[in-house]
Amino acid sequence: MTDPTAAPAQTDLDRALHRFRPVSAPAIAVAEMQARLSALQDRIRAAGLAAVWLDASTSLTYFTGLRLGQSERIHGALVTAEGPPVYLTPVFEAPKLESLLRIPGPMLMWQEDEDPFALVAQHLTGLTGQGLALDPATPFRFASGMMAAMDGQVESAADIIASLRQIKSSAEIAIIQAAMDASWQVQRAVHAGLRAGVTTTEIGQFIDAAHRACGLTPLFHAVQFGEATAYPHGVPDPQTLREGDMVLVDMGGTLHGYQSDITRTYVFGTPTDRQRHLWQVEHDAHRAAFEAARNGAACEAVDAAARDVIAGAGFGPGYRVPGLPHRTGHGLGMDIHEEPWIVKGNRTPLQPGMCFSIEPMLCVYGECGVRLEDIVCMTDDGPRWFCPPSQTLDRPFG
Repeated sequence: MTDPTAAPAQTDLDRALHRFRPVSAPAIAVAEMQARLSALQDRIRAAGLAAVWLDASTSLTYFTGLRLGQSERIHGALVTAEGPPVYLTPVFEAPKLESLLRIPGPMLMWQEDEDPFALVAQHLTGLTGQGLALDPATPFRFASGMMAAMDGQVESAADIIASLRQIKSSAEIAIIQAAMDASWQVQRAVHAGLRAGVTTTEIGQFIDAAHRACGLTPLFHAVQFGEATAYPHGVPDPQTLREGDMVLVDMGGTLHGYQSDITRTYVFGTPTDRQRHLWQVEHDAHRAAFEAARNGAACEAVDAAARDVIAGAGFGPGYRVPGLPHRTGHGLGMDIHEEPWIVKGNRTPLQPGMCFSIEPMLCVYGECGVRLEDIVCMTDDGPRWFCPPSQTLDRPFG
């Protein structure tokens, strides 16, 4: 008879959790943020603008180091062609804001019964340049207030901001590398620790705990077994692992504000011929996309290379399922999904410093799906994987 007072037996996942150690990389220095601001000011002058508005988003953090959550009250910073950032804040939040600033600057403060948008318009009056460009993350309720106060002299700063953020510095790449190394090790531990009867919920809990043990803040996990692997963003109900199931594990964590993102797909047990075929088609598409990622090539060429392989195997074409129903990849940095988008129609040329995913998922609804997602960094010599990609279905981690 089992002793009800005995401690539960440790699983391989339990044991693996104790082997993780924190990863490390230097955080972004203030000097680098100041250089970013200078580059943004160059763009402001070139565009003939009065200012760029940075809402309480990752762009505010990117340029100033300030981390604020969005709320019903507008917070953020105005960056003008000259001088330090000008921070917009309710009066009662000013003392806290002062304590959070990494790059000092004056404050525009408004009381609860005052109009912060009019305050912004007044501040910009008489400055060199004309018009205000908005952070694309600005909520509509704030954008509309800016447009009214500025008499319509408002445009998007999306292209200006993306042109700077999508080229990563060596310091940014080092942080992403550390985060990716951690998530790759977590992926490998999941694969080694699978057992019949484990649930997607249990695996998800392990992923979060393992990222914490690595010194990362858990960002997300998506664990799917069997038929559920066919759906890019999973299904709402948990599954229980059975012999022969396809297994898809997607995960990410955050280190110093930068993200990791990695997906592995394999079979628990002995793969069928059909599973092997689907996995190999995905693998070939994944490799073709990597080989198409050359400096100067358009982002859409990477998507086309993957899609051609999938269509050549009889799937699709285009976005039809069975096949690849979404873009081949997305940029990665302070946001889990950011520019450059690896999709048809994006003719942005690839450049050293760009970091993006390659994940041409093969979806066969009602059967299974395969996604191999790895992050590429463009170097002077072409693309480089952050982590070793899967080479074979039987040994996905070498």
